[in-house]
Amino acid sequence: LDHCGWIPRLVKEGFRGPICATPPTIDLCGIILPDSGHLQEEDARFYNKSKKSKHSPALPLYTFEEAENALQYFKPVQVGETVKLSSELSFRYVRAAHILGSCMAEISLTTNGATRRLLFTGDIGRVHDHKVAPGKVVHSGPQEGEAADLVVMESTYGNRMHPKEDPLPELASMITETANRGGSVIVPAFAIERTQKFVFIVKHLIESGQIPRLPVFCDSPMAINAVKIFLKHDEEYSDETREMIRKYGSPLTWSGFTFASTPEESKKINDARMPSVIISSSGMVTGGRILHHLAQRLPDPRNLVLFIGFQAPGTRGFTIKSKADEVKIFGDYVPIRAQVAALEQFSDHADPPELLQWLRTFRNQPATTYLVHGEPDASSQLRDLMKKELAWNVQIAQYLEKVQVD
Repeated sequence: LDHCGWIPRLVKEGFRGPICATPPTIDLCGIILPDSGHLQEEDARFYNKSKKSKHSPALPLYTFEEAENALQYFKPVQVGETVKLSSELSFRYVRAAHILGSCMAEISLTTNGATRRLLFTGDIGRVHDHKVAPGKVVHSGPQEGEAADLVVMESTYGNRMHPKEDPLPELASMITETANRGGSVIVPAFAIERTQKFVFIVKHLIESGQIPRLPVFCDSPMAINAVKIFLKHDEEYSDETREMIRKYGSPLTWSGFTFASTPEESKKINDARMPSVIISSSGMVTGGRILHHLAQRLPDPRNLVLFIGFQAPGTRGFTIKSKADEVKIFGDYVPIRAQVAALEQFSDHADPPELLQWLRTFRNQPATTYLVHGEPDASSQLRDLMKKELAWNVQIAQYLEKVQVD
């Protein structure tokens, strides 16, 4: 949602221009944005009823209907296609490999016969063939060989590195040990990208004999819709994903895998008493069907809650990951007796060594690189590293700062 969530508000406030995006991004927005509008309407109703908001009345940023209305302004643009915005200005998309359809925007400005290129990276994915970036569903690695005069680059992982260990043996061991003691593995996962990645990994572990043939439940309507979108855009697949689908077919028809679309199907999962793997959202346990599964299974020490994504302070996921004694779900305090673990290798953001590896493929040194999208310490550490290793002119962008492009 953080990639696109403000768009319906822009349209609500009067924007009527084209909203350019890759076809997979448009398809994902078609499920993400209306869902966001629906949730905001629900939140507004709750706060108005409980009178816990400082706003009177509490209003959604946009509604379900307003989000659907915004979709008509999306314009599909293919990767590498040049789009003319004026006689002097054009742009094209460059693969970022962060999630399905994600791209950087390269903007070209031509004046007095000279062309300057500005590259806005957005979120940058993991580099090619990295063994600790498991289960890439989309292309592994951002597009190499760029040539830009000015770069605006993310710095999310600027001060930390991903673990170097391959997580799959550890994951296989966790699942097997949990099953052997009669427990289930409950995985809170983001509905877009992370769930699809984890589903493919579990399939690989089962078919390669590294874990028992357990029932696998994917309980997230949005994640299921996202799987259908992933299947539609096979041009985005990594080689490993393409081979798995060629060999085993669609994930939606895999034997032993159940995709729960309806509330009734979700409730049936709670009736299953045998060891299983349950993947559900939301990833930070702030809402969604994962709450029902955790409320039922957290008190049982045979079970394992496995986190494969960031848990923000203040969320239920953070509380559980911190191994607190209890967590509040549906108004009741649920004891945390289940095993709790986390694998940190599943991030889709490149870390400093990976960013340097990608930047070294540039065909020229940009005049300036501006760092954005990072905590202050992350941005400053990445700036210092880039200056030391690349001898580039690197600055941290400031709020409302204006830059003259010569």
